[in-house]
Amino acid sequence: MSTSPRQVFLTGGTGYLGRRLIPLLAGRGHAVRALVRASSRARLPASCDPVIGDALDGATFVGGLRAGDTVVQLVGTARPSPAKAAEFQRVDLVSVRESVRAAAAARVAHFVYVSVAHPAPVMQAYIDVRARGEAMIREAGLRATILRPWYVLGPGHRWPVVLSPMYWLLERLPSTRASAVRLGLVRLGQMLAALVWAVEHPADGITVLGVPEIRALGPAA
Repeated sequence: MSTSPRQVFLTGGTGYLGRRLIPLLAGRGHAVRALVRASSRARLPASCDPVIGDALDGATFVGGLRAGDTVVQLVGTARPSPAKAAEFQRVDLVSVRESVRAAAAARVAHFVYVSVAHPAPVMQAYIDVRARGEAMIREAGLRATILRPWYVLGPGHRWPVVLSPMYWLLERLPSTRASAVRLGLVRLGQMLAALVWAVEHPADGITVLGVPEIRALGPAA
């Protein structure tokens, strides 16, 4: 591995991205601690140390953070849709607020946050919450890498693949190219590779990775 091992504190370790990211980070020599409720501890990958707490209450896990940590914030509503606006407020917004507060209090070295591509003509409630999360990070003065995918294709998340021909066309028309690229699809392998890259390349200030950058950091297939 070409970078120094990191001390990683990860939230959302039992989720779609988290349970796949943890073994990748551990396999590259990083020490991963994952925040988890006691009732979900058995669902964490074995390659991390559990930190029992509640992602919606920073007081339960701030003691598990250390100066110098890289925090990866992955908590969020599964399968976001316009019908889940209340859940975005209750889970996504509160979890990033609590993680940012705890990270700032602990003086962590780097904060990695999965936001969403924007602007966009749909999913306004989701975009609003994620943009507010980005604003909290900036206001806290954290060094951070913010990833802005639109939709991540992977097991159980493949229906948008039928839109690929439309994306191909829209990305080639001058009038729609910019929005089609910004709101393009990324593959699970690309997303995971971008998260690993973010952990291993701490930002000096704020770094934003949009869809083109996420695609470039991972495998094409």
